[in-house]
Amino acid sequence: MCGIVGCVLDKKAAPIIIDSIKKLEYRGYDSVGIATVTDSINVKKGSGKIKEVDDEIKLKDIDGNIGIAHVRWATHGNPTKENAHPHCDCKNKISVVHNGIIENYKELRQELLNEGHVFKSETDTEVIPHLIEKYMDEGLDLLKSVQKTVKRLIGSYALAVLSSDEPDRIIGARNESPLIVGVSDHGNYLASDVPAILNETKKVIYLEDKEIIVLKKDDVTIMDLDLNVLEKKITTITWDPEMAEKGGYEHFMIKEIYEEPQVIKDTLSEAEKIKEIVSKFKNFNRICFVACGTSYHASLIGEYLIESQIGIPTEVILASEFEYFQKTLDKHTLVIFITQSGETADTIKALKIAKKKSETLAIVNVVGSSITREADHVIYTRAGPEISVAATKTYISQLICIYLLVAYLGENEKLLDNLYKISRLSEKILSREEQIREIAKKYKFARDFFYIGRGFNYPTALEGALKLKEITYIHGEGYPAGELKHGPLALIEDNIPVVGILPPGPSYRKTYNNLQEIKARGADMIILGANNDTHLDDIEDKLLFDPEIDEVLSPLLYIIDLQLLAYYISIEKGIDPDKPKNLAKSVTVE
Repeated sequence: MCGIVGCVLDKKAAPIIIDSIKKLEYRGYDSVGIATVTDSINVKKGSGKIKEVDDEIKLKDIDGNIGIAHVRWATHGNPTKENAHPHCDCKNKISVVHNGIIENYKELRQELLNEGHVFKSETDTEVIPHLIEKYMDEGLDLLKSVQKTVKRLIGSYALAVLSSDEPDRIIGARNESPLIVGVSDHGNYLASDVPAILNETKKVIYLEDKEIIVLKKDDVTIMDLDLNVLEKKITTITWDPEMAEKGGYEHFMIKEIYEEPQVIKDTLSEAEKIKEIVSKFKNFNRICFVACGTSYHASLIGEYLIESQIGIPTEVILASEFEYFQKTLDKHTLVIFITQSGETADTIKALKIAKKKSETLAIVNVVGSSITREADHVIYTRAGPEISVAATKTYISQLICIYLLVAYLGENEKLLDNLYKISRLSEKILSREEQIREIAKKYKFARDFFYIGRGFNYPTALEGALKLKEITYIHGEGYPAGELKHGPLALIEDNIPVVGILPPGPSYRKTYNNLQEIKARGADMIILGANNDTHLDDIEDKLLFDPEIDEVLSPLLYIIDLQLLAYYISIEKGIDPDKPKNLAKSVTVE
C-alpha cells in the first residue's frame, strides 16, 4: 500500500504537495518522491521517512505549478532511492507515480528491454512510463498513450502521470486501488485518500475501477477506458483532518480490522509465489517456527496445521529463547521466522544462528527489512502499514501465508480452494459489530477473562486474550480446554466471563463438555460457534458463524470477533486502543 498525490494549481505546487503527502505517510514510509513540470520534468526523491528525506534534499524547493508525489510501502524492490517513485521514461519527459501491483510487469519489462528501453529500478511501476513513452513515440497524445498502457496492465493501479510535452495536465487512472479527485477554486487534485487534500478542499469525486481522468487547473474530465466522458457526483467531506486519516473511523485499530477482508484477498495473491518457494525447498524432515508475540500465536496455528495435515514434526520457539535450542538444528530442518516489521532484534539474532545450519524462510510484512535480507526465502504478507499498536490485519495476513504454505507443502487442493471463501465470510463477521459492542458494555468492568479453545483454536484463545490485555488492561488468559481440570478450574467462579471457542469438527464434543463444566460453576459464557448449533440455544452471549466454517479454517475468522470484542471493551473503558500504555508498534530491541 502506497500513497499518491497530484495537483494542478495557480501557484507553486511543491509545498502543498509535500504537506499533502505527509497526511498519507500511514500508507507507506520507506521512501518518498516528487516530480513537477516546468520546461522539463523535475524530480526529487529518496529512501526513508518523509521528514528524513525532506531534511536532506528539501523536497519543497522545486519549481512548477503542477506536480505529483508518492510515499512508498515497497512491494517490488527494496526501499532505495532508485526504487522510490516517481519513475520516468528514457528521455525524462514522462513521470509516473503508482499505487498497486502490476502482475504482468515481468513480461512487459522484457518486451520493452527487447525494444531498447533502459530501466533504472527493480519496481513493477517503471514499465508504465516506458509503455507511455512507446505509444507517444508512435504519435499518440498523452491521454491515448495512458489509455493504451492501462489496457495492457494486469493487476491493480492508481496512477498519476506527467509529461513535459503536455505540461498543463495530469492524467490519472484507477483499477482496484483507491484514487479520489479534489476540486477547488485555486486548482484541482488527485490523491489516494481524503486526508491528503482535506486542508485544501472538502469537495471530492470518487473514481471507480477502470476510469481515467484528465486533471487541469480549471477543469476535470473523467472517462471510461474507451474515453467516453462520465458524469460524476461531487461529495462534500465533513470529517476533520485527523478523522480523515482514519477513513472516518474513530481509531486506526477498527479501521484496520475492517480492512481485513481486503487484506485476505491481497495476501492470497501471493499464492503463486509461495508455490514457487515450496518447489525450491530442499529435503527436510522437521520444521521449526520462530516468532514473538502475536506472530508466535500465528506460528502455533502453523504447528497444528502442519502436523495434522502433513505429518511433519513441527515446533514453535519464542525468538528470545531460540539460542537455547540451536544444537537441535541441522540441514534437514526448515526454520520459519514470522515478524511483522522484519526488524525485531530477537528474531534477527535467531535467524543468524539458524542460517549456519538450516534452510530459512521469513514471513514478513515490510519489504527490504533486515529479516528479508538474511533469510534464504521470503514470503510477504500484504497487510500494508499497520498503525495501531495491537496487531490485527497483520495477524490475519500471516495466517493466510501459513495456510497457503501448508496447502502447497501438502498438495492439499481442498484446503487451497477453501481459503478463497474466507474474505467473503469475514465480511459477514464485521456486520455484527453492534452485537459485539453490547457484549463489551456488559463486561467492561470485569477484572479477569478466560479464553478456552482446543486444537487449532487454542492459539486463537491465546491471541484473543493477548488483544484484551494489550488494549483494555484487563487480565486475560488463554487455555487449552482440556487443561481446565489441571488447575485453572479453581479460578472459575460467578460472574467471571469465559470466552469459549466451539467450531464444528472433531474437537467439538470434548470442548463442549469442558464448557459445561465451566458453566456449572457460575461463569458468564461468551460462545463462538456455528449458527446451526442447537446446544447453544440457552447461551445469552453468543457469536454464531456460518456452519461451513470448519475447525481447520476457523482460526482465520473467529479471531476477528475477539479483536472486535477487545476493541469495544477498550472503547467502553475510555482507553485509546491505538496507543496502549507501555507498548510500541514494533519491538526492535531485546
